[in-house]
Amino acid sequence: MTIEIKVPPLPESVSDATLIAWHKKEGDAVSRDENLVDLETDKIVLEVPAPSAGTLQEIRITDGTTVTSGQVLAILLEGESTAAQPAANVEPEEVVADVAESSATKSAESAHKLSPSVRRLLDEHDLDATIVVGTGKGGRITKADVMGYLKSHADENVMPGDPAPAVTVGHDPAVARNEQRVPMTRLRARISERMVEAQHNAAMLTTFNEIDMTRVISLRKRYKDSFEKEYDVRLGFMSFFAKATVEALKKYPVVNASVEGNDIIYHDYYDIGIAVSSERGLMVPIIRDVDRQSFAEIEGSIAALGKKARDGTMSMEDLTGGTFTITNGGIFGSLLSTPILNPPQSGILGMHAIQERAMVVAGEVVVRPMMYVALTYDHRIVDGREAVLFLVSLKQSLEDPGRLLLQV
Repeated sequence: MTIEIKVPPLPESVSDATLIAWHKKEGDAVSRDENLVDLETDKIVLEVPAPSAGTLQEIRITDGTTVTSGQVLAILLEGESTAAQPAANVEPEEVVADVAESSATKSAESAHKLSPSVRRLLDEHDLDATIVVGTGKGGRITKADVMGYLKSHADENVMPGDPAPAVTVGHDPAVARNEQRVPMTRLRARISERMVEAQHNAAMLTTFNEIDMTRVISLRKRYKDSFEKEYDVRLGFMSFFAKATVEALKKYPVVNASVEGNDIIYHDYYDIGIAVSSERGLMVPIIRDVDRQSFAEIEGSIAALGKKARDGTMSMEDLTGGTFTITNGGIFGSLLSTPILNPPQSGILGMHAIQERAMVVAGEVVVRPMMYVALTYDHRIVDGREAVLFLVSLKQSLEDPGRLLLQV
């Protein structure tokens, strides 16, 4: 019996996807629920599993093709495959040796769970995952590992008859000056599109303030061990900022609003997007109803979403919606930046690196751990007064964390 392998239903806001990599060839045996192919949408990578064990009889759509929901990708011949059965004229010892070698190879490859971007890079350069040493967590192979391997084995990739690299006039020909043209992934293209959209459709303005992090750092240091022991999750700074942000949004609800045509949509809920970096680019998963969550629940949600981003398992539901966004450039060392709005939201908060600076407190110069914060807002609906007071409220809550408990 043959089974059609089809593009799964796509989310309502996604019209098509790009087939980025087949993991099986025609004639290969497959197991039930084994991933056959990766499809990339504007936001996530979808895996298409085999509905049954059998043999991949025919591949109808090749890599790089744009596909739509319900389109037939391949034909699967259901039932036990004969591809793995030994030929009659093969000696038993040879069969055992082949099986052992195959099992060892399969085991070595399965030791590394590869992200779609890494799998695609390996396929592009016809590399076996077993020859690349992974430096990620648990020996996982990262894109940097693959690029490092390619760089160290550059000479092996040059074939006879390949054209010599272009040489610029006046440049030392002994020094390599190579270029590589790589098409944008759908996610990167979508990010680019949304950034330009935000610049064109919103009147963006950024205002700044600075926060003395002394009390938050002291509170975190005092309770982080018992917090982790009690809730099995680390206590970070993001939960403090998320809570302080909600209190500020309650005071200035227009910063939590969005524009739709000539209307302003006010939200009485607080779905906060937390920008995270992944191998595929920047993603903004949403934490729902932050005002109803405890510090532990917020930290747990952030940890779970971060893992999904790293593993490439983020769903459309994780990325859809959101009334306000927080981005933390400080984890990369950024001291100050002007974040770009995430349409149709009207506000985004930028956190930055904590740096010890000399501050004047009560007439004396003291050293304090300070953080610059930035609020980019849509000036069409948010006035400067509201933006400034939003940051003042944030500053007050974080410099005196007791306010978060009392909600004042």
